[in-house]
Amino acid sequence: MSKTFDTSTPSPASTLDAKIHYLFQLADNALIMGQRLCEWTGVAPELEIDLALCNIALDHLGQANAWYEYLVEIYPHPTDVDQLAFCRDEHQYYNITLTELPNGDFAQTIAKMALFSIFNYYLHDALRKCPDARIAAIAARSYKEIQYHRRYTSNWILRLGDGTDTSHERMQRALDIVWDHAFEAFAPSPADRIMHQHGIAPDLEQIKSLWEHEVHQLLHKATLSIPETGFTGYRAKSDGIHTEHMGYLLAEMQYMQRRYPNLQW
Repeated sequence: MSKTFDTSTPSPASTLDAKIHYLFQLADNALIMGQRLCEWTGVAPELEIDLALCNIALDHLGQANAWYEYLVEIYPHPTDVDQLAFCRDEHQYYNITLTELPNGDFAQTIAKMALFSIFNYYLHDALRKCPDARIAAIAARSYKEIQYHRRYTSNWILRLGDGTDTSHERMQRALDIVWDHAFEAFAPSPADRIMHQHGIAPDLEQIKSLWEHEVHQLLHKATLSIPETGFTGYRAKSDGIHTEHMGYLLAEMQYMQRRYPNLQW
C-alpha cells in the first residue's frame, strides 16, 4: 500500500483521487475512533457503560466498513476492505488526530467522543443530501447511529460537568486536553475543497458554526469553561502527519493482518 494521492488540483484526473482521499478521511475517522473505544471493553467504570461504549465502537467499525467497501469499488488497484483498513502505513491514514488520542480516564473519553460526535452529526446530516447516491446512503444509515452517540456523550458531559467538584474538575481537565485536536476537523484538506467544489462535501465553515453553537451551549449548561484554543493546524487529515500515539495504536490494530497476510476471519 505505497500509493499516495495527489489532491492538489481539481482536474478530471485528480477528482477521483480527491474522492478516494475524502472517503479515506471518513473511513479512517470511524475506524480509529472505533478501535480506541474497543480498548474500554471489560474495564469501563460500570457494566452499562462498558456495553454502551462497546456498542458505539461497533457502530463506528460498521461505518468504517461501509466506507471501505465503497473505496474498494472505486480504488484504482485491486484490493479489499482488510487491506485498506489494516495494511497501510501510518502516513497513509487520514483520520483527524482527535480520534487517535489515548482514552485517558472516562472523562477524557467522553470529552473526545462528544466533540467528535457533534461534528459527525452535522457532517453526516449534510452528506445525507449528497448527489453521490452511495455516499448519501451510507451517511443516512450512519446518521441514525450518530444521533445516539451525540445524545449519550452530551448527557455525560452534563452529568460530569454539573456534578460533584471532582467530576467537574476532571471533565474540565479532559476538555482542556482534547479541545485543540477537534479543530482539525474544520481545517479543509485539498480533498475537502475539491469535493465541496463538486457539490459532494459540505462547507466545513458552516459545519463549524453549527458545532460551535451546540458545543458552547452544552458546556454552558454543564457549568464548564470553553478552553482557549491554540490550534495551529494539524495535518493528519491532509498529509497523514499524526501524533506520537498513532504508531502504537496501529501496531496493535494491524498485528494479526501483518503477521498472517490475507488472513480470513
